[in-house]
Amino acid sequence: MTKILMRAALVTLPVVLLVSCAGHSKNNFTVGSVNHTYKTKHPIVIDEREKTLDIPISSSSFDLPRAVASSIEGFGAEFKRSANGVITIMIPSGSPNEAAARSVAPKVSEALATSGVSYAKMRTTTYYAAEHGTSAPIRLSYGAVSASVSGCGKWPEDLGAPNAENKNYHNFGCGYQNNIASMVANPADLLGPRGSTPVDAERRNTVIENYRSGDLAEPVDGESAF
Repeated sequence: MTKILMRAALVTLPVVLLVSCAGHSKNNFTVGSVNHTYKTKHPIVIDEREKTLDIPISSSSFDLPRAVASSIEGFGAEFKRSANGVITIMIPSGSPNEAAARSVAPKVSEALATSGVSYAKMRTTTYYAAEHGTSAPIRLSYGAVSASVSGCGKWPEDLGAPNAENKNYHNFGCGYQNNIASMVANPADLLGPRGSTPVDAERRNTVIENYRSGDLAEPVDGESAF
């Protein structure tokens, strides 16, 4: 009788262990895992946003200072890299500096042209600026696709509270995501990889043979090593 009970216990023991493991996996590994990582809590959003540059104009202005012209050129260069539409030059109207702004506006267009923006992609308009003071700015604006992260800096929970499930705190990874969104040159790269050109097998073979023979000549300008 004792032997029968021992055999029954040996048969039952693996079943008990399996049930125990299954319960542990269900109640701890699943519930305690990080279901909401920083990528899902703080996703990088790709959308179109307005980029602007305000150029203050005094009532006595008749030209652009070099520093201001340099800022406009940099703005135009950024427009060429990130946008395909038009850049709008908004001239104040109804303000004390309206006449000065109209005389300086062609200089703004010239600075944009210096940066490589064609005149066909410039659009000039006016805006009512009587309430903008005596130095209402000329505003440059364009729409461009950009990457951004919202909701950083929120601390809705006490970090000192018990965290038996080992979950990330709410703001975890938000700064990292925001930095990535700010540094990426082309936000479209976050959506998927770019297409690649076919490999030039003949050129690659030439480079490998030169390497084997010790002839490590530099590649011709504009030509890939491989």
